[in-house]
Amino acid sequence: MARRPRKNKFRKKFTKLMQKKLVLLFAGIVLAFALLVGRITYINAFNGDKYSKIVLDQQQYQSRMIPFKRGDIVDRNGTKLATSQRVYNVILDAKVMNSDEKYVDPTIQVLADCFGLDKSDVEDQVEENPNSRYLIMKKGVSYEKAQEFEKIDEDDENYPNVNGIWLEEDYVRTYPYNTLASDVIGFTVSGNVGSNGIEASYNSILNGTDGREYGYLSEDSSYEKTVKEAQNGDTVVSTIDLQVQSVVEKYITQFNEENRSGTTLGSKNTAVMVMNPQNGEILAEASYPNYDLNNPRDLTKLHTEEELAALSDEEKVKELNSLWNNFCISSGYEPGSTFKPFTISEGLDLGVLTGDESYVCNGVLHVGDHDIHCSNRDGHGTQSLKVALENSCNVALMQIGSAIGKEQFVRYQQLFGFGQSTGIDLPGEAAGLLYSLEDMDSSTLATNAFGQNFNVTMTQLAASFCSLINGGNYYEPHVVKQIQDENGNVTENKDPVLVRHTISKETSDIIKDYMLGVVEEGTAKTAAVEGYDVGGKTGTAEKLPRGNGKYLVSFIGYAPQENPQVMVYVVIDEPNVDNQANSKLATTMASQIMTEILPYLGVEKSADAKAADAKSSDSSASSDSSGDTPDDMATESGDGE
Repeated sequence: MARRPRKNKFRKKFTKLMQKKLVLLFAGIVLAFALLVGRITYINAFNGDKYSKIVLDQQQYQSRMIPFKRGDIVDRNGTKLATSQRVYNVILDAKVMNSDEKYVDPTIQVLADCFGLDKSDVEDQVEENPNSRYLIMKKGVSYEKAQEFEKIDEDDENYPNVNGIWLEEDYVRTYPYNTLASDVIGFTVSGNVGSNGIEASYNSILNGTDGREYGYLSEDSSYEKTVKEAQNGDTVVSTIDLQVQSVVEKYITQFNEENRSGTTLGSKNTAVMVMNPQNGEILAEASYPNYDLNNPRDLTKLHTEEELAALSDEEKVKELNSLWNNFCISSGYEPGSTFKPFTISEGLDLGVLTGDESYVCNGVLHVGDHDIHCSNRDGHGTQSLKVALENSCNVALMQIGSAIGKEQFVRYQQLFGFGQSTGIDLPGEAAGLLYSLEDMDSSTLATNAFGQNFNVTMTQLAASFCSLINGGNYYEPHVVKQIQDENGNVTENKDPVLVRHTISKETSDIIKDYMLGVVEEGTAKTAAVEGYDVGGKTGTAEKLPRGNGKYLVSFIGYAPQENPQVMVYVVIDEPNVDNQANSKLATTMASQIMTEILPYLGVEKSADAKAADAKSSDSSASSDSSGDTPDDMATESGDGE
């Protein structure tokens, strides 16, 4: 019996009506896709640049960087020595400008009129980069010029077709006093990187962190933005006093201008340091030749245009490195007789000297295989220890060095900090050169005792000298006293660092008495300042090779006598004069500087000066009551000051 074929139930349910509906649905979907593709094609063909600009603008906006402001460097009284000014970079979106021919000429014309750009240069850049959205046309535009452009940009009536120009915020480093304290401050190079001075040693503190402005689409497709503000750098408060620094540089410049001949400077180097001996703070530090911090690569002060044109690139780099060199911390030299107070202090501190010694100087002393002369070839005759320092007698100092012995002499050199870094907060410090104990023979000890045949830096000698006059306390020299945030809140104090003790207070008092005699009776009479007790020591070091007539002269002094508040150290290296071996060049400059800065700093006058002032004041009052004329009174008042 044959079976009937089984009917397909599914086919029975999928009716012809349903099949027709499915075909219609499929056709509708195809038609919708066709319409969508057609619309996209139309938009891309006729409005593609417009929508691309919107998208690209949003992408650029999302990644906009907000630059930080580098912190200021100020003097101890808050006067800005280095600061960052807001400026603007002129950016051209060439693609936007080229999107319509009517935008090109008006936009280029505004770039020329408002920002002083050459139209042909702009056209050349646009021709090379017609689709660039970021062409830097000019950097460092001032706020005033930026405001001028903003008015043009908003003026659609007069400037309807200016399109594609926008301004990018930035900062430029400026130095209000140009050359002032150039060695201490330093300058910055591209990317906010400090070069030399405080700018380099405190670079990470002065620098901040860039901010960002982000953009995004919200749930309702509206454009939102969020801003991460830039974190500005901190302010560095230096120990430098603007007024003291200005006085120092005035007399350095005056000396070098007076002794300049053509392109030959008044000296190879002239340098001055002013310190507070009670805490290691440096109130002023300068050397000559200096440079303009706003234009640190300018060599026109040193060379004529013809000479500069003849220099190779390597020679220019060498010249610049020499110009930027901070003589006070980076250059070594023989200290000469300014070292003699150290040798005598060693002997007193060790008990080798009592102060009652006397020495006979015949002008020369035979040591080892050498005849070593005194500065006075005829000899000083018989003299006490104090007078030997006043006369700056080499023969006496050689005998003192021999009595101390090389072991103790080397130990004290190290105790005073010679031959090693002082730890000053400036880059590029040199260590100096000393003889080791093994290499020191009797003649070397003899010459070292009066400051010859070893090298020091100004900072080493100045810091150590301060310990001689303050009771034996060696403070780390420093040029920064405080760190503040951008709102002026103190975040860190750089307190004085007492490193060690060098000599006893008793020795300090004796050596100060001797150095007061040097100014009052000895080789440094021209360092005296009317109304003040000034002590110190001169130095005249003959440079190597000996006998070439080249000298480095110096003076290191202090005031007042009882409780020194100011130390001044002057070094003139190879002065451009007939007789370089003339320490009066240094003592005169020191006196000029101290005459101005001691009253400004409130340094107490000597007892005799105060008594004279009081007597003058009483006399003035008496004359006033007896009917003196105003002119007479003014004259007496001026004399009293």
